[in-house]
Amino acid sequence: MPMTAPDSKTKIDPRIQAAWVAYRDQLRDLEGSEYARVEAEAWEQLQAELFTLTDELEDEHSHIGS
Repeated sequence: MPMTAPDSKTKIDPRIQAAWVAYRDQLRDLEGSEYARVEAEAWEQLQAELFTLTDELEDEHSHIGS
């Protein structure tokens, strides 16, 4: 499955950007089976963090104008 990080021209929350950077950094310089092992865990961590951040952002935006 192709995967891309958010477009750098798009304004994104710095917390989301930091999550992607952390994911990328965990995989830097890894190869072969080590990459596969670490990537699976890093991907799960990224997805969990993005899910949490999405909930937080939705909560923040739902209070705007209240």
